[in-house]
Amino acid sequence: MKFQKKVLANGLTVLFEKRDVDVTTVMLAVRYGSGYDSAEEKGMAHFIEHLCFKGTPTRGTREIVFEIESLGGEINAFTHEEITAYYAKLPSKHLDVAMDVMFDVFFNPIFPEEDVEKEASVICEEIKMHRDNPMRHTLERIQSNLYNEPFGIFAAGRQEVVRRMTRDRLKEKHDEVYVLENSILCVVGNNEFKDIISFAKSLSPNSKIKSLKLKMPKITLRNIRDDEKREGLEQANVALGFHFPKAGDRGNYAAEVFSAILGQGMSSKLFSEVREKRGLVYGIKSDFDSGRDFGYMVIWAGTDSSKVEEVKKICLEEFSKMKNLTQKELDEAKVQVVGNRKVESEGSSETAVNLVMSEVRGKVEEYYDYEKKINEVTLDDIRKLASKTEFASFSLSS
Repeated sequence: MKFQKKVLANGLTVLFEKRDVDVTTVMLAVRYGSGYDSAEEKGMAHFIEHLCFKGTPTRGTREIVFEIESLGGEINAFTHEEITAYYAKLPSKHLDVAMDVMFDVFFNPIFPEEDVEKEASVICEEIKMHRDNPMRHTLERIQSNLYNEPFGIFAAGRQEVVRRMTRDRLKEKHDEVYVLENSILCVVGNNEFKDIISFAKSLSPNSKIKSLKLKMPKITLRNIRDDEKREGLEQANVALGFHFPKAGDRGNYAAEVFSAILGQGMSSKLFSEVREKRGLVYGIKSDFDSGRDFGYMVIWAGTDSSKVEEVKKICLEEFSKMKNLTQKELDEAKVQVVGNRKVESEGSSETAVNLVMSEVRGKVEEYYDYEKKINEVTLDDIRKLASKTEFASFSLSS
């Protein structure tokens, strides 16, 4: 593995990890995601992501996909709170194709008028799909219970807001934020840095560097507990939410270890206690997410409605018991967490995401310090997190 970084004269940041495997991921990301949307425009970042695949001056929707898939590759995109990213993954020898297609999709979408209304309907169906999935819906609600609007609103937005968005406003927002100095190109694969730089320079749009001051709306915390009754459900979906360290905070890496021990995998404390010992659930897990301005951990469980209070009680007890963690348990967890990252990094696209997120959050080189940072976590760090014995938010669909 060999990592290189360069900021081009036109403002584009280029990240590259050299690999021996002949598979390459080309990712273009903009420092603009759902967290930047106001309440009145929530869902715009996600809507733009959809529309970027609806054609460019030289390619239609089918041509965009066909050029990548015909070579055995895949193409996709995602909207996160802090970024919107587009990527192609394909054999390394076709780097030129991937670069050409991704730069075209990212910088040159035309947003056909006839596709805006259709895609609004598609997104509304996506919103319905998430709501109709009890687990997804409960996990999305716990975020809204932890954070005030607009951050707490589901990334895809609300149907009535999405349907009000116009082609002109969507295109205006794209042209405002999808500029070189606000963008990151990340390539992970068996290629040469000089070729990547050459392609990037030749494919970049001709534009002067702008002074772009894009700020995320202020994120404010809240603590809400709700119970939503829904017809036709045979299982209750329970979520407990905790405000946790933000990316860059002293306890951020400790939070990753904490969540792994508590509820990630079949060897976790929650799985062992709630499912294996007591048989109260089929599924139970914890998850930790953080960014520059937010951080939270969620415990989720699916159980019978009559067992909800018992499951909540045990989850909170296991959370609190983390203050009694032994050094042996902590050392074992560090091996697990570092191993999880290594297994995850086998995939070039997963590594590209992690590199981009590290760059956005301040220092891309920290990606390569991950094992060191995890190994610096102490029992005292874990105990501090376990002191949050009063959970912040609760969401139930039953």
